[in-house]
Amino acid sequence: MKHIETRRSIRKYADKDVDEALLQRLLAQASRTQTMGNLQLYSVIVTRSEEMKKRLAPLHFNQPMVTQAPVVLTFVADFHRTTQWALHRNAEPGYDNLLSFFNACEDALLMCQTFCNLAEEAGLGLCFLGTTIYQPQGIIDTLQLPRLTFPVATITLGWPAEEPALSDRLSTEAFVHNETYRPVTAETIDRDYASKEALPENQEFVRINGKETLAQVFTDIRYTRKDNEYMSEIFMECLKKQGFIK
Repeated sequence: MKHIETRRSIRKYADKDVDEALLQRLLAQASRTQTMGNLQLYSVIVTRSEEMKKRLAPLHFNQPMVTQAPVVLTFVADFHRTTQWALHRNAEPGYDNLLSFFNACEDALLMCQTFCNLAEEAGLGLCFLGTTIYQPQGIIDTLQLPRLTFPVATITLGWPAEEPALSDRLSTEAFVHNETYRPVTAETIDRDYASKEALPENQEFVRINGKETLAQVFTDIRYTRKDNEYMSEIFMECLKKQGFIK
């Protein structure tokens, strides 16, 4: 997969549809990914209609690619289908708990990543929306997701109409640990983040936000404690409503 070394998040798409046969082939291929107990604890909601994309857009903070992309895919952690299968086959399911949520979440995210790799190999462009778990109840209501399901990932999909610059990445030295977790020290922080912090675009990011360091931009503006705690409360309440927490 040579494309992985040059992969980009695509937010602008050509005025060209994604063929349904191609989409279904990629989804079928992606279903060969790893899954717990071969249960395939996921579902994928395909959104093509303009009306539905407009309804989803505010739930993803009105990012323009939600309405501009030909296809939006929502990957759902799904223990509903397996539970119904058990009930209809004289079995007693026990999947209304947090562990089952995480198992289904892992399955759905593995499926999503495998699909992304296959789609990009086919020449499609996509953008992973990290906003899916910020307002889950709205997505649940819009997509009519039943009990024991939960949206965990969304991608916009289409043929690329841009070739943005590659984003930076930490070196493997920063995140690969041999045998046990290596202590993170001031020295390793300086070593691992020097290149990221030295990038002109990141230095400009710090300047325009009136901060001293790049880390402060993330802690004080992008992903604040207040927002994280508020959205964590929403997330937990939604897990309760969906039956994963009693």
